[in-house]
Amino acid sequence: MSKKPLILGIESSCDETAASIITENNQGNPMVLSNVISSQVDVHKEFGGVVPELAARSHLEKIDWIVKKAIDDSGIKIDEIDAVASTAGPGLVVCLSVGLSFGKAFATSLDKPFIAVNHLEGHALSPKLNLELNYPYLLLLISGGHSQYLSVKNLNKYKRLGTTIDDAIGEAFDKTAKLLGVEFPGGPQIEILAKKGDPNKYSLPKPIFNKGGCNLSFAGLKTAILKITKKIKTDQEKFDLAASFQKTIIEILYKKTKMAFKEFENQIKPEEKKFVVAGGVAANKEIRKMLINLCEEEGYKSIFPPIELCGDNAAMIAMVGLEKFKLKQFDNLDYPAKPRWPLDEDAAFLKGAGVKL
Repeated sequence: MSKKPLILGIESSCDETAASIITENNQGNPMVLSNVISSQVDVHKEFGGVVPELAARSHLEKIDWIVKKAIDDSGIKIDEIDAVASTAGPGLVVCLSVGLSFGKAFATSLDKPFIAVNHLEGHALSPKLNLELNYPYLLLLISGGHSQYLSVKNLNKYKRLGTTIDDAIGEAFDKTAKLLGVEFPGGPQIEILAKKGDPNKYSLPKPIFNKGGCNLSFAGLKTAILKITKKIKTDQEKFDLAASFQKTIIEILYKKTKMAFKEFENQIKPEEKKFVVAGGVAANKEIRKMLINLCEEEGYKSIFPPIELCGDNAAMIAMVGLEKFKLKQFDNLDYPAKPRWPLDEDAAFLKGAGVKL
């Protein structure tokens, strides 16, 4: 074993093929030696969304090269790696299987421990890659597939305070972009279009705004966008709708986050109030600005991963691997891919028709 643990992380849950090597510095803090991400935007662009079979094929074609590049970039030798951590879920099962199988085979070839990682736990711990962050803290996880408020008590210890009952926030951004005629991936483009528009032009619905605690809903908002786009004739109207949509999202998150703060304080009674925002949508500058201001109002410390670590990446998977390695929490090589894998296993499933809030 090397003096400091060296962990290889592998991520393939959706449309990014990624690998990373991380270790610790002399102070015991994580240090990223390499972080390689290969996106599949060009593969899926013409379809307007991720096609699972094409994504899996692309992972298969790239993963060997991506892992080799991560090792080369890190400056270490293969036999110095102490453990291999791969995303096991949640995600697209055909995509997860590629990285999971590769990680198991790699660990076997080195005769080193294998660690199956929950992709959401990667996001939850991602701020630890660039700053010291002690438990507990409140987490807002906002990405293409997930929108949740979680109390993070420790590694493997999560309590869900709120979640989306339908679409995830990133999904709402992407679908709105598609309705506005923006090429995939359109979510990040909404922020650009919104800068040119009037955020007060359209009055849009805020589903379950005044009920459901800090649960979220975006399906009704998406339906309203669909109806308006059928009447839009000019680019300016598109800009105005993008701006109005983003403003509505921000207003929803403002209110629901305040409610999550109260819930977190009632349950945890933390000595220090810390609020972590992670996931791809955490890169949205307007949402960041609002949440930072809200934290200042409510006496919370706002914490975001670096922009480049907000989206799917392998450094955050290696980060979880490092934490588990130090605790000797290893997994068997028959560990399955889990397309659905909530952080809070005891939380009720709140999706689909008939959900009671």
